[in-house]
Amino acid sequence: MDLYLPIAELSVNVFVFLAMGAAVGFLSGMFGVGGGFLITPLLIFSGIPSAVAVGTGAAQTVASSVSGAIAQYRRNNVDVKMGFLLLMGGIVGAIIGVQVVKLLRQIGQFDLFISLAYVFFLGSIGTLMMIESLNAVRRSFSANQATTAIRRSHHNWIHGLPLKMRFHRSRLYISAIPPVMIGAFVGLLGAIMGVGGGFIMVPAMIYLLRMRTGLVIGTSLFQILFVTAATTVLQTTQNYNVDIVLALILMVGGVIGAQFGAVAGEKLKGEQLRFLLAGLVILVCLRMGWDLVVMPTELFSISGITGGSH
Repeated sequence: MDLYLPIAELSVNVFVFLAMGAAVGFLSGMFGVGGGFLITPLLIFSGIPSAVAVGTGAAQTVASSVSGAIAQYRRNNVDVKMGFLLLMGGIVGAIIGVQVVKLLRQIGQFDLFISLAYVFFLGSIGTLMMIESLNAVRRSFSANQATTAIRRSHHNWIHGLPLKMRFHRSRLYISAIPPVMIGAFVGLLGAIMGVGGGFIMVPAMIYLLRMRTGLVIGTSLFQILFVTAATTVLQTTQNYNVDIVLALILMVGGVIGAQFGAVAGEKLKGEQLRFLLAGLVILVCLRMGWDLVVMPTELFSISGITGGSH
């Protein structure tokens, strides 16, 4: 069943993209990520123009985040106070990011930039998460839980910052500055790369803010929901790169998949979730990197207004 996409300017199989949305939604509910880091490359691999993939990927992330956040909230896995601080920074970052996208499209360097950004960020974050999760798994097998608990309780440089606040749900007493800065950085990346930013926010909240994995997943989805919604509105009104038809197809699949993902995530330990997420991030990075070095089938193309090839 083929359907024409007005903004992407091509026809696609509805069932293929429904399945794609469901798969990404499942991962969103399981790992606490919006899934944009996966849906945007998948759309690009499927022939969707990069700019449209970024804008539409953000729209799909909204739906996956809604479903996943509700499921996590029902399990009492959301620190709302922490989420609002992350959201404040995220909105500012998203506004700046949308302007960066407009500039890159004007100078004709958006496709190259998006590929390089994915390879760099996904490669760095994925590798670090993989190393840490493997160490955590090894410690659990050696039954060295006491050492792990002591190590996690040590203070780091964040505890010396001003403007401290108490987060009762997370049992933390830390400065409000790191959550706002993390949110701003994630919001910036979200607008530029079409991602929710969970692949950066989740490890940042675990390793910098010292939140436990269960709360990180729910709180991450809470922030991603509102930031990606704002990003989608900005991309639609300023860059005109959101294909509503494609977004609706992905959203239907994403909402369904996220519910199953949240249930599956409850059955895995924190270090196991981080290991699986790291592996997924690295695989996407390798695929994007391969496209940068392999010779394209068409050496020359003429770009239209939407960034597609004609």
